[in-house]
Amino acid sequence: MNRTRILGIETSCDETAAAVVVDGHEVLSSVVSSQVDLHARFGGVVPEIASRAHVELLTPVVARALVEAGIDDDHVDAVAATVGPGLIGALLVGVSAAKTLALVWGVPFVAVNHLEAHLYAALLEDPDLELPVVVLLVSGGHTLLVLMEGHGRYRILGSTIDDAAGEAFDKVARYLGLGYPGGPAIDAIAMAGDPHAIAFPRAILDESYDFSFSGLKTAVVNHVRKHPDVATEDVAASFQEAVVDVLVTKARRAAQEHGARALCLAGGVAANSQLRERLLDACVADGLRAFLPSRSMCTDNAAMVAAAGWYRLQADGPSPLDTGASPNLRLVST
Repeated sequence: MNRTRILGIETSCDETAAAVVVDGHEVLSSVVSSQVDLHARFGGVVPEIASRAHVELLTPVVARALVEAGIDDDHVDAVAATVGPGLIGALLVGVSAAKTLALVWGVPFVAVNHLEAHLYAALLEDPDLELPVVVLLVSGGHTLLVLMEGHGRYRILGSTIDDAAGEAFDKVARYLGLGYPGGPAIDAIAMAGDPHAIAFPRAILDESYDFSFSGLKTAVVNHVRKHPDVATEDVAASFQEAVVDVLVTKARRAAQEHGARALCLAGGVAANSQLRERLLDACVADGLRAFLPSRSMCTDNAAMVAAAGWYRLQADGPSPLDTGASPNLRLVST
């Protein structure tokens, strides 16, 4: 029986990653080189620095992924790469490298939507997950509620109308002097705070599935200005509680109203301890299956790109080699 080995490449933002995945679910290797230390001094990702780092890091990262997978280039059956959304310069590094390798090795190139790849992070670790499922995709750039009805079949139920959840975490952490990246910093300090100390607003808790976190961010700033002696731990815990409350409430209602069998988390914010705990509790209460990907699968990685690439290859065949990077690429409802 033929096994299809996909080399995945991910360079959409500040993680340089490569992985080898067999048949969309068997991970032979997954290598991620983080640029966090490069960007921390600037309080966020600097696109030019990210692009230059990808150029330097991608070749050794790909080589390591092949070595750890125990294969050589003769055993790669296709090369998949993130083509968007993301930083245009960073995307171009990965896309160009993937096309070059595909041409040299004489194998198909597969263009992958970064958001779709995050959806497949769940299936990567649990290929028997029954569909349909509602996926709560929360990251620095995106907050989406997606009904995944089948492979390549999605309905976008809701999205953010301003700041994404991860963006709000970063901005609040920066204001509180907690450093970058903001998500892990707030998650850590919130453990020592009271999540009910401050009644921050919950935006758009109505019939809509859309999200808004800009007002919450402003509420945090205004509260700290009015109460300069407030404990940072309480501010962080109360802010995090407000974000998680909105995310879980909407995801829970979406699963109930659309007959989903499970609720899944995806994206960098899916690593948040409070979000994981609250979503699991909600699923237990509602009789739904919960899928919480491992933290290594929450953040940007190439294993999820290779997995999504395998499914795309089966459904659509190879992508044209003139496929370009698309920084504003959307996840299209089908």
